[in-house]
Amino acid sequence: MLKRVYGNRSNWKRVLKRDYKQTFHHDKDFKGHITLLNIRKVSEPLFVKYHEKKVCIVDDSYSWLQQFPIGKNHSVTTMFDAKVEVVQWYIDICYEIGTENNIPWMDDLFFDIVVLPTGEIMLLDEDELEEAISKGEIEKSLYDLAWKEAKKIIDLVRGGRFDLINLAKIHKEIASGS
Repeated sequence: MLKRVYGNRSNWKRVLKRDYKQTFHHDKDFKGHITLLNIRKVSEPLFVKYHEKKVCIVDDSYSWLQQFPIGKNHSVTTMFDAKVEVVQWYIDICYEIGTENNIPWMDDLFFDIVVLPTGEIMLLDEDELEEAISKGEIEKSLYDLAWKEAKKIIDLVRGGRFDLINLAKIHKEIASGS
């Protein structure tokens, strides 16, 4: 069963105070929804650990920009700290992107790619994808789609050609003004 993730993250209990903005943007480089969650106050910070590195991804005054490109099988969340520095880019591999009640969503295909500002790239949740296919929760075609999309994105990131990373700060400004 695919998990549907909404851009407004309205059920996130850790976030006590927030501002949310979204816009639809279309230019030569991007067509889709852009959401911006400005996290004003949290019950407690959230840290993740990548190998030996501990990274804070949610705290007071952080913001999350999410790009939902139409017709693509990925969505990118750029996490900014209180100084508006990029903490990480979190790329969700997804089956589909759409809207419900004007809120963008994606159907998550388990796989995730994290890119740190240092250039490190990590593929996450391979075990979840393998478990989903072995339990019959997804069809082989979705399994193959997830692997194909992840490999393509990793190659683009390594080559500095994954546009959504390069557009994150510009899209943050666009979403801020909406």
